[in-house]
Amino acid sequence: MTQQHNWTEMWPCLVVFLVITVSGGCTGKDTSNLIEYKYAAFSESLHAGKTMFIFFARHGSPTISLFLKELEKSSDALKDYGVLVGMVNCNKVVVGTYCTDERLLHRAFLFRGGDEFMKFSLDTVFDVNSIVSEVLFALLHEEVKYVHTGSDLMIMEKTAKGKKDIVLGYILSLGTPEHRSLMETAYAYGSTYQFALITGGPVLKYLSTESSHRSQLMDAPLVTEVYEDPSTVLPPPVPYQHTPQVFLFSHPETAHLDMDTATSLALKLRGSALVVLVHRESPVVKSSQDYNVAFRFPEKGSAVKYLTLRGLNDVFDIFTNQEKEEDDENVEEEEEEEEDYEEAHYDQLDDEIARSVYQSQGFIPEVDSITELTPENFHGAVAKRSLTVVLFHFQWDAVSSLFFESYIEVAEQFVDSEVQMSVVNCEEWTLLCAAQSENSQPIPFQPITSFPCILLLRPGEPAQVYRDMLDTEALYRFIVLSQKPSPLKVSTEEEVISFFQELPHPVAKYNPERVFGLFKTHAGISVFTEAAKSLRGKVLTGLVTGELADKWAADHSADLPALFVFPSWRMHTATVLPMSTSLKELLSHINTALLHPMPELTVENLPSFLSLGKALLLLFVEEEEDDAGRRQTQVLVEEMKAVVELGQRKIEKYLPSWIHLGRTPAAMSVLGSYFGSMPHLPALVLTHLPSGPEIYQYPPNVPIAASSILSWLQRIEDGNETPAGLLGGDSWPPAFEFLDFLKLMDMEEGDEGIVDEEDFLSFSSAEIYDDDSSVHTEL
Repeated sequence: MTQQHNWTEMWPCLVVFLVITVSGGCTGKDTSNLIEYKYAAFSESLHAGKTMFIFFARHGSPTISLFLKELEKSSDALKDYGVLVGMVNCNKVVVGTYCTDERLLHRAFLFRGGDEFMKFSLDTVFDVNSIVSEVLFALLHEEVKYVHTGSDLMIMEKTAKGKKDIVLGYILSLGTPEHRSLMETAYAYGSTYQFALITGGPVLKYLSTESSHRSQLMDAPLVTEVYEDPSTVLPPPVPYQHTPQVFLFSHPETAHLDMDTATSLALKLRGSALVVLVHRESPVVKSSQDYNVAFRFPEKGSAVKYLTLRGLNDVFDIFTNQEKEEDDENVEEEEEEEEDYEEAHYDQLDDEIARSVYQSQGFIPEVDSITELTPENFHGAVAKRSLTVVLFHFQWDAVSSLFFESYIEVAEQFVDSEVQMSVVNCEEWTLLCAAQSENSQPIPFQPITSFPCILLLRPGEPAQVYRDMLDTEALYRFIVLSQKPSPLKVSTEEEVISFFQELPHPVAKYNPERVFGLFKTHAGISVFTEAAKSLRGKVLTGLVTGELADKWAADHSADLPALFVFPSWRMHTATVLPMSTSLKELLSHINTALLHPMPELTVENLPSFLSLGKALLLLFVEEEEDDAGRRQTQVLVEEMKAVVELGQRKIEKYLPSWIHLGRTPAAMSVLGSYFGSMPHLPALVLTHLPSGPEIYQYPPNVPIAASSILSWLQRIEDGNETPAGLLGGDSWPPAFEFLDFLKLMDMEEGDEGIVDEEDFLSFSSAEIYDDDSSVHTEL
């Protein structure tokens, strides 16, 4: 659909010859359609807000000569789209850093609205097709979305539903004639259709299946819910009568998560199979609890086949394997191979860690690295080790089952150590989980009220509750740091040095924060000790008294008693805090001192920063492909830090922060939900305003600079900026009330700001999983 123009016929009256001479061997060249800008003309066009694609030429070379020829060709093509194409001869006029910065030597620049809009490496704009396609791609960033993942496409479909049809273009690479053709089509029809561009990868895989069969099934329900046994469910009606059916089972306790899982599988199999969710609470469902999936393939009279599988990938593999067998074998051979595969799969499960939402609803695997505790062996097991970590769980609980594999991974790292990793099945040992002893021995914890729950038990000490992420790395780090005394009493200079240099291996890579308490007398030590117990597992705490404390205080010009807080982001410079007589106040001061003033937000630390109640000034950056991209990210982060430094007290109401989408991919869905589609990156937004649900987007055509950001914030405060979106009325609440992390944090804080041992709740973090089921992120 490439537009073709005979520019000679259209423009017969005007022919301009310009002779361009550049040092370094450039020869005279006929550039009849390429404008050579003088400084005044360039400045005038720039301030007039015209769209210009400009190359700043300094040194001649064969590569530059070839590029100028292609640039000339593109000038005609882009003129029709309102883009002026030209060059500035830096040997005649100097235009700022564009003519002096060696790093910009092989760059071409797109200007729009009086500002630099985008720069391009000559490696990406090497001929007329790549120039036209890349320039239009940049200008049509709302009309043409570059779709990276299946979830991006889903967001686009949801946004465009009922408004615009979507035109999905697949090209092998950017800058090709096909890319140009698509961009020129989008220029003409962008107001009528929403264009999406893919170059293969995950989206192509997401879309791939037998096209004819898929197109027939696209109108079928994504998931069908039934309250009868799979064996009595009727085959699919016309026109889906030849389509396989996949049955998953749901329990009342995990109905929401079960539907999420079924939806995730249905999206994978869309166009290839129909997913049916069977509600087990119905009395007519007679299928054994040992099975979590069933199949019915399209051959006439085929019976329902029941299996127990590890997860959605296994379901998908079984299905695709079955389809391949259908292509090559007759019905009788296929049925025999189904039986053989089923038997082989059961044999395989004997040696695998089998877990998934459904399979775990009746089975938790036994592994050597984990001890199963019962009322009979509980007290003896805890007394044998210096630290016993206990996971309390229900077998039918979806969150427990999802987390169990991570728990096994942590346990395997503590084999042959003083740490004993164990589990208690609260479905079987209800009295133990209710903290009721069958003999006279006391139970060292309060009744377990939410699942999964992790306690750290030490002989003769109260239980320590783990409240952080249900994640392998987070739990491992917490356990290792918990092995250190809290606080660690330090009495010599050598022990001080050891406290700051020697870290529990291999947790040294996490660079844990440290809090150092200095006391001349015993006054205030008890409050600090209680604070250290609350921080155990998260922060290394040390206690210094007497003459050594006096020496430290004198060296750092501090008055005793005092706290030295060393955050992970600034380990060599301490924040000195005065001691407080209130435990709640002391913990608040310590936690505030540990927070980064311009943090990288992650799923793990997000709740801590949201609890501050500040509006988020949030920069989203994409995953870098090379060193140049990483340097660009660092430049953007430095600009955000400069916002903190320049804004000073004016910026205190905001939390400048950033998210790296490569390290926190769940944030891509969040960003897409802000505006209905993925904006161009980097993207700077202001959200979570205490005053309302408005979301503001920093102008994408304005360079991200500290001074410009502060001016933009001032315009928002003055009411001169229009919101780009609104937060949902529910602000993405957790799926269940017991998953509301911030609410749990509030409930867990007693009058003294620490967890009451008689009224604790365990944090169940279904929000963090990026498994085969959907990702939940409360942002």
